[in-house]
Amino acid sequence: MQPSTKPMLQKTGSAALALVLAACCLCTGLFTPPAAHADEWRDKQYWLAESGINKAWEVSKGAGVKVAIIDSGVDAQHPDLKGAVAGGYDASGSGQPDGQKSVGIKPEHGTLVATMLAGRGHQPANATPTATPGPAPVAPDGIMGVAPEAQILSVSTWLGSPNPSGKSDQDQIPEAVRWAVDNGAKVINISLGSTTPQWPQSWDAAFLYAEQKDVVIVAAAGNRIGGNTQVGAPATIPGVLTVAGLDRKGAASVDASSQGISIGVAAPAENLLGGLPGGSYAEWAGTSGSAPIVAGVAALIRSKWPAMSAEQVINRIVSTARDAGAPGKDPLYGFGVLNAEAALKDEVPEAKGNPLGSIAEWIRVHRRGNLATPAPLPTAAVPSAVPTLPEATVPAAEAPSQRDSAIGAAVVIGFALLFVAIIAAAVVQLRRAARDPALAAEEQETGVIEKVDSGGKTQQ
Repeated sequence: MQPSTKPMLQKTGSAALALVLAACCLCTGLFTPPAAHADEWRDKQYWLAESGINKAWEVSKGAGVKVAIIDSGVDAQHPDLKGAVAGGYDASGSGQPDGQKSVGIKPEHGTLVATMLAGRGHQPANATPTATPGPAPVAPDGIMGVAPEAQILSVSTWLGSPNPSGKSDQDQIPEAVRWAVDNGAKVINISLGSTTPQWPQSWDAAFLYAEQKDVVIVAAAGNRIGGNTQVGAPATIPGVLTVAGLDRKGAASVDASSQGISIGVAAPAENLLGGLPGGSYAEWAGTSGSAPIVAGVAALIRSKWPAMSAEQVINRIVSTARDAGAPGKDPLYGFGVLNAEAALKDEVPEAKGNPLGSIAEWIRVHRRGNLATPAPLPTAAVPSAVPTLPEATVPAAEAPSQRDSAIGAAVVIGFALLFVAIIAAAVVQLRRAARDPALAAEEQETGVIEKVDSGGKTQQ
């Protein structure tokens, strides 16, 4: 099939986005690789140059970093992902154990995300192997990801439609996050979103666990056209690097980006390209594509500086972003537009903490330290450690102060004296009445008594 100027398949994604948790993408057309001049696909990947990624590759390409993609599953056999998928897990209960079966209402979604994040391109089928020494040349065909030397962990989830296994997102998401952390992911990409900023308490422990294990989590902000006018969970969780979307002019995308105070940075979201299960390609849009661009940059940084903490990686990305919109941080662009070259090359002062907050602090304030017990992973999976947030303690009881005791005693004694005085006054009155009956009758009258005579005149 040759490329067509008319989309072969239209997918608005609005039905999926209206659900509790669904994919944040809009596929606009499916294509098969062209027979010749495949470098035209590379030319269409404008974000590699405009976001400074080509220049960032002079410093790092993500070698040695594992990036977990929590999504609908990744097709490891796609030509642009050969050798990129290092393992996986199925959190849905409906996929394959290695997480590489495409599942859910948008089964292609995970492969689209993976190729944008860590695609390696491929050599043409008729290419002649060369024995020249040195690093392999850049593959001319297909999709080149932001971190082409990073490794992918595919964690499949079933979201957006009834799951045949019965597992809900409340179970799948925390299980997926914990598995990714336990299996070496230094960056986690979640190109999924909901229509509400709240998240289940069952997610708390898993995101806290990732924070404590020094893992960068990147999430998509969601799309307006899909009903997400405001950022929804998990992009609202403190400490998560939330990514908004840009149009081709570099402005906040009207269709492909929601807004909210949790947004950290903005990246391209329109006219994107990605791979599909089975080896074909798609033109698509949405913050689902913006997130892996930023997650890829996080992988480049973690490859260059393996000892750098997750909070400093996030700080490096947001502090080097080009300011856009209202001066400073704003709900459309966050700290600004992604600048990958600056994030890899600029001198960045160390931050005191994650500029996007901390889930540990949020739990302390809003949950009062009360963490829901996370669902245990299946016995075949690597067990997760228990979150290290200290158990909530009950303050020690203190003895009442002497001042409070004295005040209480004085009040009791005062009421007792008043009662005695009332009784004494009553006794005196009774005795007086007994001595003078006329006085008693007079004192019993309360108010003016009117008498009417026979002439009808009133006397007072």
